[in-house]
Amino acid sequence: MKTAMQPRDVEHPDILLVEDKDSLRRMLRLTLENVGYTVAEATDARSAVAEVARKPFRLILTDLRMPHGSGLDVLHAARAADAFVPVVVMTAYGSIDEAVQAMKDGAHDFLQKPVDSNHLLLIVERVLEQARLRTENVLLREEWSRRYGFPRIIGESDAIKRAVAETQRVAVTEATVLLLGESGTGKELFARAVHHLSARRDKPFVAINCAAIPETLIESELFGHERGSFTGATERRPGKFELASGGTVFLDEIGELSLAAQSKLLRVIEEKVVDRIGGRAPVPVDVRIVAATNRDLQAAAENGEFRRDLFFRLAVFPVEIPPLRERGDDVVLLARHFAAQFGKELRKQEAALSDGALVVLRAHRWPGNVRELENAIERACILTDTSVLEARDFGMGTTRSTARPPDEPDDPLSALDISGTLAQAAERVVRAVEQRKIAEALLAHGGNKTRAAETLGVSYKTLLTKSKDYNL
Repeated sequence: MKTAMQPRDVEHPDILLVEDKDSLRRMLRLTLENVGYTVAEATDARSAVAEVARKPFRLILTDLRMPHGSGLDVLHAARAADAFVPVVVMTAYGSIDEAVQAMKDGAHDFLQKPVDSNHLLLIVERVLEQARLRTENVLLREEWSRRYGFPRIIGESDAIKRAVAETQRVAVTEATVLLLGESGTGKELFARAVHHLSARRDKPFVAINCAAIPETLIESELFGHERGSFTGATERRPGKFELASGGTVFLDEIGELSLAAQSKLLRVIEEKVVDRIGGRAPVPVDVRIVAATNRDLQAAAENGEFRRDLFFRLAVFPVEIPPLRERGDDVVLLARHFAAQFGKELRKQEAALSDGALVVLRAHRWPGNVRELENAIERACILTDTSVLEARDFGMGTTRSTARPPDEPDDPLSALDISGTLAQAAERVVRAVEQRKIAEALLAHGGNKTRAAETLGVSYKTLLTKSKDYNL
């Protein structure tokens, strides 16, 4: 049975309780609050639908028969706002058919009146736990990706799971999201995930690469123009913000916008209108903004290269997308995924990766991140005539694979965690050196462990043990 919880923000209650009878609603609310849940109330279907559209809830507990609609209306509104929010319906004796219909429409469970307090708490706890398990890292699950049509993010590292969890948390809100990370890390994939997990999923998703549009055209592309407003404007043209009405605008490489364009973008965010070039009146727009950059926007703002007020508007909820070199064995998962994908596309058969190929891929630093890995797998699939990709198909020598990217500092300790005691720091350094040396030796000998062990001056058994320990 659920016991006391940590206090939650009352602006984001756990549960929406929908019940028209005052005495029953008060009893249910007290029962839930006594064990730590925060509760918002609605007295009819119409106000409940408005609440569902206004803010996210962890669970919705609704009566079926009430004024201004029914519990089915609340259920349908909840499913439209967030496909994953659980709904429990309450029904009086004699209306079981309605409860069955609610279950068919997506309700997670039902309670029969009069409601027993202990049974209520048991149902609520069980449904919330089921919802947590079902939606935990949903972007990483292939079956959910297929069912709901949103992008699947591949990876099992803690770094990618953290970014995924943050993305799922913010997606159901209307907050502006700023995606941070190096080029090629998959920021657009995360932007699409935000859109597909939001209430705007059925509206347009419009992606704009701010760095790819000439400065002279950026205002027209974003905000549109009227006929005759400049040379070549032969007709009225709506901008990307108008085309995305009701949906999401993804502003990639936002740090490359000129200060003039930044000023106009700030007005769009603050006033929710756009001014077409040559237009006489502002045009209302309703869009959610997801921005992305590989620059340090805060530093740019402090240096006067980016508007500080716009930075704070964009950075409501920043999400850091980790580089591939910090994602451990995710490189193997991604490589196998791309090999299967390109194998099917090019020769109607999934391609596999040999042990030697995996050694090469693990050892490479991937300065171009996931995009570089994807291109490398596609090229290898094109070049090879077999269904198994070998190390030689990637053309990555030891020097190239272990070279430090241009932006990596010269201090060899700068990338190491040397916190804690001397013994703790030394152990981490030794492990890092061993992992690097073993990877290099395996790479140099094409995955031959006997020769690698001889080069390293260790026994074959020691090499096997350490290779397993380091996932090599």
